[in-house]
Amino acid sequence: MAQSTISVRLNSEDKKQFEEFCEQTGMNISVAITMFVKSVIREQKLPFEVKADPFYSEENMTALKRSIKQLDSRKGKIHDIIEVDE
Repeated sequence: MAQSTISVRLNSEDKKQFEEFCEQTGMNISVAITMFVKSVIREQKLPFEVKADPFYSEENMTALKRSIKQLDSRKGKIHDIIEVDE
């Protein structure tokens, strides 16, 4: 069977971390990508759930715009950011 090449652009740090993962699992990037492609073909779906980030929902964007408008007109209240350790 003839082989083809796929070229993918990745953030350098993502590529490095992916290469490290592949090495830790005893494969290279080509094998990992081939496994992904074969899984998609076999299952006729992505092997993980793809969903929209609720942050960008229309409802949330409306609320954010309203809050920004309140702050710009000095009618809102600024709160301190609470950092959570995980």
